[in-house]
Amino acid sequence: MFERKSVLITVPIVLLTLHSIRAQTTPEKSESERLQKLERAVEQLQERNAELEQEVTKLKKQMAFAPDVDANGNKKVVSDGKTYVEKGATTEEKKPVYVTPAGPEYKLALGGYIQMNFEDGAVSAFEGRFPNGPNQVKDRFRLRRARINLVGDFAENFDFKVEGDFQQGDGLSGGRSGFSATDIFVNWHQFPEANVKAGQWKAPFGLEQITPDPKLFTIERSLPTGALTPERQIGVQIWGKPFTNLWPREKDLLTYYAGIFNGNGRNTITNDNNNFMYVGRLELLPWQGKLLGQDASVKLGGDILSSRDDAGTNISQALNLKVNADGSLTPFVLPSADERTAWSLDAWLNFGPFDLIAEYFSEDVDGRTVAGVAPTFANFNPSGWYVQGSYFVIPKKLQAVVKWEELSPDQVANDGIRSITGGLNYYVHGDAIKLMANYVHTWSDFRAAHPQFGDNEFDEVILRLQLMF
Repeated sequence: MFERKSVLITVPIVLLTLHSIRAQTTPEKSESERLQKLERAVEQLQERNAELEQEVTKLKKQMAFAPDVDANGNKKVVSDGKTYVEKGATTEEKKPVYVTPAGPEYKLALGGYIQMNFEDGAVSAFEGRFPNGPNQVKDRFRLRRARINLVGDFAENFDFKVEGDFQQGDGLSGGRSGFSATDIFVNWHQFPEANVKAGQWKAPFGLEQITPDPKLFTIERSLPTGALTPERQIGVQIWGKPFTNLWPREKDLLTYYAGIFNGNGRNTITNDNNNFMYVGRLELLPWQGKLLGQDASVKLGGDILSSRDDAGTNISQALNLKVNADGSLTPFVLPSADERTAWSLDAWLNFGPFDLIAEYFSEDVDGRTVAGVAPTFANFNPSGWYVQGSYFVIPKKLQAVVKWEELSPDQVANDGIRSITGGLNYYVHGDAIKLMANYVHTWSDFRAAHPQFGDNEFDEVILRLQLMF
């Protein structure tokens, strides 16, 4: 095969050379000159032919020692008259997996976080869960939250969020982990002055309540926040920053929220009656700038709530409010219909590494007559407050926190509960990887006034590992 190729290569070259010589030869040149040129051309052709023959011989030797390969590049080995395939050291590159949105989203993000607790001592005593009481909690490791969420934006000025928690299982035993929805909503944001939001999320009442869980400075929210705020609800809300276009430099000066909700908690597709819960919040940022070379700001807020509830509605969605015979607390499920009004005020001062946050809550729970049936409980006016200070001992790494809180359920004499929390937060990688440690000391006024029920002071240690992704 290679000899035939050599001849095929040599013949055209000779013909082209002769043609060139013939074209360049004029009648005036002698026969001897033409013969000399022809001899030189033949010598050059012979030299080139010898080089080609050497290259062909080299190729033959390489092919003799090179093993055959299959379509995937694997070597073929012959042994005992049989052919085997020897796979190469490197494996075939795997094809990538593609996930594409089915809708017209131009932004889609998958995220979530995990919070793992260790709780020891009088666990959750600050929530009114006293040892040997009807809802006592023992020492435990606790998967506090395990959430996954999907958020996205549409070109038509819509954004959405779908989030679920693997720790909270609605309808399951209280001692089991399960999965349930937390936030599911769609928000129309074409006009920053008037966003329209529909679905399920936290009703805009209470600064600590609407602060995202991973960004809290203490491991758990205060008892007043849990007992007196409505938590997640299903409804519709209009909200925005009215100065965004009118006064761009001060767009964060004022933010408002106004919502209408079913009022009977999250993941409940039916309303308890034909009435709704009305919630409103105003946030004011009167000053933001530099103070002694440090970033500083002052933020103020106020909330209001009105609701008419039927019997069987839990009015303490997040934590406990009803006072038991031993002074402990359990969720307050209405024995008959009520009418509620509530309000709160909050303030947040930031000065470099220092934050000071305070909040006060008040609520009126009044029984009402429905279809001639009088209320079966006495009116009461629960209230509570907390103040929290924090300071970065090591900038952006190690933070010390102290919080004082009080709740007065106002159902029996001396039913107040007070707690002080001391804590340290270590930010391994911001809020994405955070270690937290809290020590909580709690006093029960009711237990102090009624020593027959046991201890009136309780201690608890809580540790947390937080990972966001």
